[in-house]
Amino acid sequence: MALACRKPDGGIYRYREPLDSLLQRSRIARAPFVRGLVVLWESVSYGVRMLMRSAEVQLDEESRASAGATNGVAMGLGLLGALAIFIGIPYVITQFVHSAVPSSLLLNLAEGAIRLLLFLGYLALISLMPEIRRVFAYHGAEHMAIHAFEHGDPLTAERIEPYPTAHPRCGTAFLLFVVVVTIVLFAFVPRTNLVVDLIARLLLVVPVASISYEVLKLGAAHEANRLVRVIVWPGLLLQRITTRRPDRGMIEVAAASLEEAIAGDGDGAGAGADARVGGQRA
Repeated sequence: MALACRKPDGGIYRYREPLDSLLQRSRIARAPFVRGLVVLWESVSYGVRMLMRSAEVQLDEESRASAGATNGVAMGLGLLGALAIFIGIPYVITQFVHSAVPSSLLLNLAEGAIRLLLFLGYLALISLMPEIRRVFAYHGAEHMAIHAFEHGDPLTAERIEPYPTAHPRCGTAFLLFVVVVTIVLFAFVPRTNLVVDLIARLLLVVPVASISYEVLKLGAAHEANRLVRVIVWPGLLLQRITTRRPDRGMIEVAAASLEEAIAGDGDGAGAGADARVGGQRA
């Protein structure tokens, strides 16, 4: 696993460590419909930790001590907020018309449609923020670097720049699959009362994530298939929101991150590294 980010002085901070994954140690963890949960949990766990590390790179010593607790609280509140917005609000809205529409199937489909609109609206809204647009540009740079690597090109800005910012195996596509699978799975859940219904929906997040991962993995294994391309197309379309065209400096950071990951696979080293582009430090 590798991380690269810009330092305040303009250099590129690099870090890598061995990926200690349960998938490497357990056959059960690699089983279909189980592996997706493991991948999701590990991705979130590693991702949050690397986000915290990249944030610390930007802080002085005095700020780092308080940042850990603050970031932890912020992540917890963010998770609760996401559950409230994408699980609670669609359910509550459709409950207002429960007496007029007694069919649970129709209410659940309407709930799913509202959830999809909230998801798309949320992405579109945050994409208007300058800071998020910058994040989305780095997202595009990451995809471009991966395209170059998969096509056997050297990881230089000149060779990476021609590639598109969208990628069929993007996490954005996974999120879209989650929303669609949620609509299908939740459609057949009977409605009883507020507490039971919300608990049922929270518990169903687990099989939803498992199924969505398998769909994404199947698509990755058959990218040339026309049907698979149709299934993947909405995810590519959504990346018009979640990716932006990066500048050359962003591409250099994406390339540095991928270089660290490749180097880690080659030598198995886990030591962190702090480097600057241009040969200033290595």
